[in-house]
This record gives sequence, C-alpha cells and structure tokens, in this order.
Amino acid sequence: MPFIRILLPQDVSDDHLSAISDSVHTALVQKFNVPAADRFQVVTRHPAAELVCTPEYLGIKHSARIAFVQITANEGRTVEMKKDLFAAIASSIAEVGGIAAADVIINLVEVKKENWSFGNGLAQYAIQP
Repeated sequence: MPFIRILLPQDVSDDHLSAISDSVHTALVQKFNVPAADRFQVVTRHPAAELVCTPEYLGIKHSARIAFVQITANEGRTVEMKKDLFAAIASSIAEVGGIAAADVIINLVEVKKENWSFGNGLAQYAIQP
C-alpha cells in the first residue's frame, strides 16, 4: 500500500496532472508489484516559490519546472526494483507530463507493514498474537 504525494508547479494542466498521477501508479504496478486497485495519492499544485530545488545537484541540472514525488511504501524491495521504479517514473512523467526527467525528484520512505491503517482505526497488517 504505497501512499504517494506528488507536488507539481501551479501551471500544470488538469490533463497533465492526471497523466502524471497515472504514470506514477502504472510504474508502481509494473515495477513494485503493487496491486492495480491499491491507489492512494495526494496530488497538489504549488506556486514557484513553494517548490524549492537547487539548480544543480550531483551533476544534474534542474529547471524551475520541478516535480517532487514522495512514495511511502512497505520495506522489502530490492535496490534494483527501486532503481527500475525511479527510472520508470521519471521517463513516464517526461513523456506525458511536460516535466523533464532531470526535474523529477523522487523520495522513497520505507515503513513496516504494521504502520498502516486502511480505515476504522484498525491496523490491518499488524501481526495478531
């Protein structure tokens, strides 16, 4: 059950926003083996002053048109799966969302399964004694 936060520039159109949302979900299904019906996202648009990214980091130049993608997911995926996911998200957003792959910043936060509740205040994945 990944929980996704996607932060985009304010001028991203509704169509591009939807395509970016879909591309992130598709990459999770294909590269992280997430079930297709497992989709929990918050997508927000922000003025330029609210999306702060250094102009260059680790040899990668960034424009002012940045997209931040934060993924909170259960721990346990391999490094190769993570690399494949990051590449798929960046290339897909570049294809459909009007944001360059170099401007897609991704952060993966791994948590234990018992740290989720899917409603009713229950920890559905917690191991019961």
